[in-house]
Amino acid sequence: MSDFKMIINGQLVDGEASSFDVVNPATEKPFAQCPAASHEQLDQAVAAAKAAQPAWAATPIEERGAMLDKIADLLVEHKAEIGEILAQENGKPLPNAIGEIGGAAVAWTRNTAKLRLPEETLKDDDDALIKVHYKPLGVVASITPWNHPILILIWHLMPGLLAGNTMVSKPSSMTPLSTLKVIELMNSVLPAGVINCVTGEGGLGRKITSHDDIAKIVFTGSTPTGINIMQAAAPTMKRLTLELGGNDAAIVLDDADLEKCADNIFARIFGNSGQTCAALKRLYVHESKHDQLVEMLAERVKKASVGAWNEEGVKFGPVQNKDQFDFVMELIEDTKAKGGNFVVGGKAMDRDGYFIELSIATDVTDGMRIVDEEPFGPIVPVIKFSDTEDALRRANDNENGLGGSIWTADEEKGWELAKRLESGTGWVNQHSQQMPFTPFGGAKMSGVGVEHGLHGLVEYTQLQTLHMNRKGGAM
Repeated sequence: MSDFKMIINGQLVDGEASSFDVVNPATEKPFAQCPAASHEQLDQAVAAAKAAQPAWAATPIEERGAMLDKIADLLVEHKAEIGEILAQENGKPLPNAIGEIGGAAVAWTRNTAKLRLPEETLKDDDDALIKVHYKPLGVVASITPWNHPILILIWHLMPGLLAGNTMVSKPSSMTPLSTLKVIELMNSVLPAGVINCVTGEGGLGRKITSHDDIAKIVFTGSTPTGINIMQAAAPTMKRLTLELGGNDAAIVLDDADLEKCADNIFARIFGNSGQTCAALKRLYVHESKHDQLVEMLAERVKKASVGAWNEEGVKFGPVQNKDQFDFVMELIEDTKAKGGNFVVGGKAMDRDGYFIELSIATDVTDGMRIVDEEPFGPIVPVIKFSDTEDALRRANDNENGLGGSIWTADEEKGWELAKRLESGTGWVNQHSQQMPFTPFGGAKMSGVGVEHGLHGLVEYTQLQTLHMNRKGGAM
């Protein structure tokens, strides 16, 4: 594995706080070393971003958008190289990693490059001119997670850059290497200091969230960490976009066409081995469809290929890290102790790595940990219901509210029920789908603000209202 360096003010630099191991979750062994930044190097990165910001903000947005398109070209050109790094540090199968970079990451970059901030005229007459416009905030810090490190990096950086901000990126210490490679490529396009990347463990993130010269934090990760970020950011009134935990519920009604939806439900549960914020994590199924759907999902699980990133034909990888592996196994054992039944799975795989079988639990209900807590792994509880209103109440009776879905043959009924889900996104006959132009964010404890599209772009700006008196006297 090649030598990895951080990027500060356009320069590749070693970490002053030594280095740390990056572990391949398919082997449980380190496969590379990552530099660790000192606090002084973080200050240098922020200072570089602050110094570069005025000129970057003055660059016409058309030119900034054109640079984003060049970055997309580089992602296409280097997708295999980045994908191999990503697959080893994250655990996802190599074709999935390459596809995520060359597909979704490129699509989001190109779509963001086309966006333009609006300028609204509220009044334009002989008395006054009043307009609303949006201007960049300054230096924005991005803190990204380990489950989709490159795709979420793109979600964070591209709108921030297009809006005229400069950026400091801090990836998860579990998956930092692919981010270092992508930001190295970005620096071949962008002026020095516009995008910087520091890596490290421990207190580096805490120093970022309280840094006086950072105007905004965009973070994707757990709710407890999001709460800590809000507390640390409060003294400087930093702007925040927080996409936090989700425990998404899906409600399958008695008229759902299982032949049409079973494949989709399976994919939305187990994609990325369940390690997606908006994955389908609680499956409420009407009693008339319950047994049939469980059987159909179990058949798909039995045919699924789980293995290491470089094994032929593998569709699902390991849990990314030891802590998450231990947590998922804890939920499995708790489910068994409380009388739950795993129709498939329900145990770790007998091999090296953090592998857990794709698992479906029945005979479970609300109040059990597997239902109430977000597993973030390849397990799903299937909960039987008889009354739709009761299922909706139970789906909403959770502190999280990232997404939710209704599965039905009646589009009008599905639409009305989806609107009543207490979630930032509601889907009908779909789940966890995101698009570059559709805003995405959480309700309740699942976060603050939204990402994607024009709504997400505006989050990286300060709204300013401008008044001009044309009358000459007091208005």
